Amino acid sequence: MSLNPVQIFDQETTEERAENARLSSFVGAIAVGDLVKSTLGPKGMDKILQSTSSGAVTVTNDGATILKSIALDNAAAKVLVNISKVQDDEVGDGTTSVCVLAAELLREAERLVSQHIHPQVIIEGFRAASATALEALESAAKDHSSDPALFREDLINIARTTLSSKVLNQDKEYFSELAVDAVLRLRGSTSLESIHIIKKVGGRLADAYLDDGFILDKRMGVNQPKKIKNARILLANTPMDTDKIKIFGARVKVDATGKLAELERAEKEKMREKVEKIKAHGVNVFINRQLIYNWPEQLFADSNILSIEHADFEGIERLALVTGGEIASTFDHPELVKLGECESIEEVMIGEDRLIRFSGVAAGEACTVVLRGATHQLLDEAERSLHDALSVLSQTVKEPRTVLGG
Repeated sequence: MSLNPVQIFDQETTEERAENARLSSFVGAIAVGDLVKSTLGPKGMDKILQSTSSGAVTVTNDGATILKSIALDNAAAKVLVNISKVQDDEVGDGTTSVCVLAAELLREAERLVSQHIHPQVIIEGFRAASATALEALESAAKDHSSDPALFREDLINIARTTLSSKVLNQDKEYFSELAVDAVLRLRGSTSLESIHIIKKVGGRLADAYLDDGFILDKRMGVNQPKKIKNARILLANTPMDTDKIKIFGARVKVDATGKLAELERAEKEKMREKVEKIKAHGVNVFINRQLIYNWPEQLFADSNILSIEHADFEGIERLALVTGGEIASTFDHPELVKLGECESIEEVMIGEDRLIRFSGVAAGEACTVVLRGATHQLLDEAERSLHDALSVLSQTVKEPRTVLGG
């Protein structure tokens, strides 16, 4: 049996052990904490991030946004990034705080290790301290959920604290009320799918408002009715262009222009049959994820049916949620299709843009927050800030105990 060393790793693999490996982990994690530490708190500074591939610029002080935008090759640093992502998913805010706290704990751990204290002893101490801190928080927590007035005041204070370190800090009183009103409409749910956020360049941040309906960032078609009462809505994901042969490289060869006209008539007739199947559902609104070409759009207009095209996937998914409908792709069995409903659909103006407003939707908790601002970067950061506040408030409604502070 040979006693020569056996290479089990790849040729380019490096291995670190003992103090070198521990020091590398400490340095990487502490460096990540120092990176985002300057964004923490009411006096935190924004970071300007520029993509090396697309050149897109992001201005933010949100810890999760910063950390997921940078490339890391240190294992401990990646653990801190994952901690920040989990905090963002579970709570929605505090992403910078957990990262800085973890980095500072590791900084103290490094000092203790240098004094020859075993890492397992340090871990036991951290766990004991965590249990003691949790007991202290539970004993200091207050629950005002039984008093609507006091509970609303708690929610407003929490929203105010959350927004104090965000770009909305100057108007935090206004946005705190707006966020609380939106979350209380959810009636205890932690899902924010029913709260739709629309960003429109122009105006000031203080021009933002909460709309009771669902607003879709699309325009009504040409010659379409501009207002619909008691809407019965068919949501679809189907091609409404001219039905062509869907075989790659296929050709149709004719020997006369009359034959070409016959093909066009056949295509139009096929589309007319499809429109008739849609009309058989008894709807007065048809919303399609894909494009609707001029011919079917004219057929819908002649039947006084409002057609809305190119509602993106997120938009049509939200519409299905708030109107109570289902997305259909075939129309042969109207009895199997669940239609969406709302009291009225109308066109509204926001700034210089026309949008479509759905009022009285089946999901009564649905609402839309319209954000205004001078630049796209400002609006993106305002959306992140408001989303953090909404996430924290929805979690507070679920777990109403609060600890004073902030």
